[in-house]
Amino acid sequence: MTDYAWGGPPATGRIRIAPEDFVVEEILGHEPDGQGEHLWLWVEKRECNTVDVAGRLAEAAGVHPRQVSFGGLKDRNAVTRQYFSIHLPGSDDPQTQDWDLDGIRILEAGRSSRKIKRGRLKANRFQLRVRELDGDLDALTDRLESLRDHGVPNGFGEQRFGGNNIARAHALFRGELRRKPSKSKRGFYLSAARSLVFNLVLAERLRRGDWNHLIDGDLAMLDGSRSFFAADADDPEQVQRCEEMDIHPSGPLPGRGESPADGEAAAIEQAVFAEQAELVEGLAKFGMQQERRPLRMRVKDLEWSFPNPTTLELTFELGTGSYATSVLRELVDYG
Repeated sequence: MTDYAWGGPPATGRIRIAPEDFVVEEILGHEPDGQGEHLWLWVEKRECNTVDVAGRLAEAAGVHPRQVSFGGLKDRNAVTRQYFSIHLPGSDDPQTQDWDLDGIRILEAGRSSRKIKRGRLKANRFQLRVRELDGDLDALTDRLESLRDHGVPNGFGEQRFGGNNIARAHALFRGELRRKPSKSKRGFYLSAARSLVFNLVLAERLRRGDWNHLIDGDLAMLDGSRSFFAADADDPEQVQRCEEMDIHPSGPLPGRGESPADGEAAAIEQAVFAEQAELVEGLAKFGMQQERRPLRMRVKDLEWSFPNPTTLELTFELGTGSYATSVLRELVDYG
């Protein structure tokens, strides 16, 4: 996705020069209750893949990897903190302080009556540093204020596509893959395919300039919720709620069934569906259920500073499923 909300970033810079430049802390929304069959571990990882960390925790605990759960995948080239749960029915707590796991620190451990479920997160908190900053700092400050006050296009970040996941999705749908992919790999291909279709709808709304307000036939989503409803672009109350970011226009995550969008919004979506017919039809064939995603995300508690003229430091919170790189791309050209 190359379209921008405000005409391109006003500065250039570099991100992720060191893992400590990209710090992510998971906000699960609830804490372990102190008793039960599941051991919750609050883990800090550095330059580690989340799935690999889960496997290494399973090995250290002497259990099958299926007994280890986590809420979401976190960036590899970063320092991240998140919960993992290990199902240990009838077992004492392992001596986690004795585990020697390179790149992994167990910060806290506690029992819970329930396991952590994938996708059941409230938000993520980010602490980011942009180095080698070059550009108009006054314009960059204005842009930061716009993000704080008006939100950001809620596109899927480049890490969602994994280099060639779209090509593999096409090959999957055509039956051209040499080997049947594992369930997890197939999930990556399907997720990449529907993410691309969503990004293309968002790009068209950005081109039109109506990504952040209601148009005829839009489906609006409540901020921080998966709920949506048929919006009325002529209703002053809904228009105001959209301006205040209480509700957001939404775009499609294609799958089985017809899109519930109508009118002008549906026409935009159907034009993209026609251009990406193989992906849209393949997603339905492989059983994906149609869902909605907000076209805009709120950048909560955004704060920034310039410790020197060539460095920008940021902290903010995003709802689950939103990407920090989608915030950064509106600020700096870091490619």
